Amino acid sequence: MTPTTESRSRNMAAIKGKDTKPEMLVRRMLHGMGFRYSLHRKGLPGRPDIVLTRHGKIVLVNGCFWHMHSCRYGQVKPRNNAEFWENKRQTNRERDRRNRRDLKALGWKVLTVWECQTRDPRKLERILRKFMDS
Repeated sequence: MTPTTESRSRNMAAIKGKDTKPEMLVRRMLHGMGFRYSLHRKGLPGRPDIVLTRHGKIVLVNGCFWHMHSCRYGQVKPRNNAEFWENKRQTNRERDRRNRRDLKALGWKVLTVWECQTRDPRKLERILRKFMDS
C-alpha cells in the first residue's frame, strides 16, 4: 500500500539527524573498544557525529538514502516529488564532500560509516578497528 502524501510527510519529518540507531551502534562499539569521544562538536565543519580528539580522528555516520551511498538503499529514487528529493540529496552529498575536505585540511583523519555497514556488527567492528589502529 502506498502511503498518502500526508503520512509520508509525517514519516519524513520524524527522521532525526542525531542519535540515530546506526550512530548509537557505532558509539557503543567504539566505547566497548575503550575509546572515548565527544559528540557533534560545534567548532568543527559539519558538526561531526563522533570526534576522537586524543586520536585526531572523526567518524561520520551517514544514512545511505540521505547521503546517496552506492548501495541499494542509497540508490532508491523517490517517485513523488522526485526533483525536490534529488536536489536535497545532491546538496547533502556536496556538503559532505566539503566538510570532509575541510576536516582533513584541519589535520583530522575522517571515516564515513554507512548505515548499511552497521547491519553486520563483525564487519563494522573490523572497519572501526582498522581505522583506529591506522
